[in-house]
Amino acid sequence: MNNRLKISIFVSLFFISCYQTPSAQNYSSITGKDSSDTRLHIGDEFTYLVNYAFLNLGEVKTKVYSKDIIDGRTIYKSIAHIDSYEGLPFVNIHQNYESWFDSTFHPIYFNALNFTENDTFFTRYHFAEDNSIHVLKGKLNSDKISIDTTVNVIHHCQDGLSLLYYARFMTQLNSLQMIPCFINEVTAMTHIVLDEENETVSIEALDYGVDCFRIDGNIGFTGVFGLTGDFTGWFTNDEYKVPLYADLQVMIGNISIELIDWDRGKWQPPAYK
Repeated sequence: MNNRLKISIFVSLFFISCYQTPSAQNYSSITGKDSSDTRLHIGDEFTYLVNYAFLNLGEVKTKVYSKDIIDGRTIYKSIAHIDSYEGLPFVNIHQNYESWFDSTFHPIYFNALNFTENDTFFTRYHFAEDNSIHVLKGKLNSDKISIDTTVNVIHHCQDGLSLLYYARFMTQLNSLQMIPCFINEVTAMTHIVLDEENETVSIEALDYGVDCFRIDGNIGFTGVFGLTGDFTGWFTNDEYKVPLYADLQVMIGNISIELIDWDRGKWQPPAYK
């Protein structure tokens, strides 16, 4: 994955939970038997604006599009569309990220597509139960494979998109967290601290303050534009824990991500009381 592919982390970074690798018992106590179906509705769609200073860079749209049974396991399928706005002088990004994960939010499949004028580049990860990851990279239109290898890791790892859904559920843990992530064919860690205090957050899409809780953390890897270091994010303070807003550090300053549109039945961000 080249540096531009890392823009998916714009969506994921303020959903990350990191410092203490969660156990199977933690998963059970957090997710419960039916909590995945309760919180993950097929068709859930959220759109975010990526902004630098007074310049709107583009949008990231995430969606849960299917739920299937694969080898006896319930598998959720999600996709993210990342698109920069036309006419920007220094960025031209059009990418899709797809992640399939089970009810404990462990991924089984990840596919990234990077659309360019000449070809479409793909990166695919197949996650096995023995913590091995089969990596395929190449050009889609020419069907040319540039990398075909298997990487062995110590822990279950999240990809850049499954991390989003994983962290929404893990935010109930009132402790420091550490989640291994498989990014750009290497394992990386990021630390986070959950703030239990309620805060009000204003976004352009609403005329009221949203009830949120805050997370603070430190990114353990370097992404696009030098994205690394400390970050702060806010989730809605309700059962769905929807990421609402984030401030991220890059080498040229700060980038913000803000929820601007959503399609989730009758759900609305909770008002701060």
